[in-house]
Amino acid sequence: MSLLNEKRPTLGRLAFLAIFSLYISLFLNLAYYRQVLKAMPVTSLHEALVFLSMPVVAFSVIFIVATLASFFWLTRLVIAVFILVSAAVQYFMLNYGIIMDRNMIANILDTTASESFALLTPQLVVTLLFSGLAAVAAMFWIRIRPAASRWKDVLWRLVSVLGCCAAIVIVALLFYKDYASLFRNNRELVKTLSPSSSIAASWSYYSHHRQANLPLVRIGEDAKLLANRQTGKPSLTILIVGETSRADNFSLEGYGRQTNPKLAKDDVFWFPHTTSCGTATAVSVPCMFSNMPRSHYDEGLASHQEGLLDILQRAGLQVLWNENDGGCKGACDRVPHQDMTALNLPGMCQEGECYDEVLFHGLDDYIRNLKGNGIIVLHTIGSHGPTYYHRYPPRFKVFTPTCDTNEIQTCSQAQLVNTYDNTLLYVDYIVDKAIGVLKAHQDNFTTSLVYLSDHGESLGENGEYLHGLPYAIAPEQQKHVPMLLWLSPDYQQRFGVEASCLSHLAASNAFSQDNLFSTVLGMTGTQTREYKPGDDILAACRSKA
Repeated sequence: MSLLNEKRPTLGRLAFLAIFSLYISLFLNLAYYRQVLKAMPVTSLHEALVFLSMPVVAFSVIFIVATLASFFWLTRLVIAVFILVSAAVQYFMLNYGIIMDRNMIANILDTTASESFALLTPQLVVTLLFSGLAAVAAMFWIRIRPAASRWKDVLWRLVSVLGCCAAIVIVALLFYKDYASLFRNNRELVKTLSPSSSIAASWSYYSHHRQANLPLVRIGEDAKLLANRQTGKPSLTILIVGETSRADNFSLEGYGRQTNPKLAKDDVFWFPHTTSCGTATAVSVPCMFSNMPRSHYDEGLASHQEGLLDILQRAGLQVLWNENDGGCKGACDRVPHQDMTALNLPGMCQEGECYDEVLFHGLDDYIRNLKGNGIIVLHTIGSHGPTYYHRYPPRFKVFTPTCDTNEIQTCSQAQLVNTYDNTLLYVDYIVDKAIGVLKAHQDNFTTSLVYLSDHGESLGENGEYLHGLPYAIAPEQQKHVPMLLWLSPDYQQRFGVEASCLSHLAASNAFSQDNLFSTVLGMTGTQTREYKPGDDILAACRSKA
């Protein structure tokens, strides 16, 4: 053992701290420096000095934290965590254009095992192996030379910390205005700095979700069905929650490629100007089903407050949520729900994921046995990436060549778009099939359908992939979502909906996921003080109650 120790390289404590602080601040923040150069192109000596001061500040902060940790014998643990987190975050920033914030932490925690494996690419493994694990291994291999004097060692560490503090103060005195202007005009820039962005995001997520165990806040306790829904034929609504489907690639939107051949024949009402509440499922789905608009949405409150389905159930509707996307994010916690993915049906499911057709398993029998008014929510996996090619059966591989890999950044733009558009062909099939189910039961129910995707997707535009960017800087492709309504002729006649009025309204007005709450209350005839007529899309086009 002594011979092995003699072969290990040895460094003084301060040199050890400095080397690994330099590695993190320089080489594991390349994504940050790239974003800085985009926001502040270096065109003068002054700007060059501002840019060069940034690694100085980053190094100083990391060195201070690592040095303080050394007083508690946590040096190697802290540096190891910093390296591994920074290496992983930098990979996803450089390859997918993501930004680490609270919502991204929520996405990570909400990601299913199959979705996690989809992101596990050879490039990721190699990158983490060399930039992360190898550096950590080297750190544990290097010995820290014992100090000749404990008190001198402590003194030098304190002096070094003070020196780094002085460096930060000097940079602040010289370039405060430049830093203030840069970060004020590019507020998301700080979220690309590692490992501080991950630490801040994790703390923000924890702080925000401490309210999860608070008492349930009840809303809509006055809910009841309107008189015209308590007599005659019961009504049945299917609400399809789309996943990662962006409106730009729907032919109903005017896209040049035919991605909605079936829906084009279904007399649906298409809403071309619809925006999402968030850019990730963990935000958008709870927001969609809450009574809070995006501008005042409180994620913490939503986590322990009733939502749309609670009110519908209280009013007397039979509610069912069929799940195929890893969970309803709290929206269905207190109503009947079933995980269709867990059925693992042959021909529909593989490797822990299922095609969305699994959502219809047993649905006809459920409807035949339904007593009274009902609403069925189908939560699809839709167009979830990066394994777009797993989202549709082989017969929907219409647009070729496709991107049959999870390393989507290695595919050509044409391959990626072809694969994504094939997912929309399957979405078209799924929504049309749901309409077909409603038509098959129209003798016994007055039927209607809503389709609304949770958020959109980036397909390599400006080097951005997938979704989840902070809303303020997210591209329109991640916020512009498809929404459509289908109302049976019986529904339109019975509840006085003027089709021409609704068609004009849909084409000319802007809507958002904020409209879903009151629109569904209105569609199902649910009366409550939580209902806002101004948010109900159908309200302006009803000729009678």
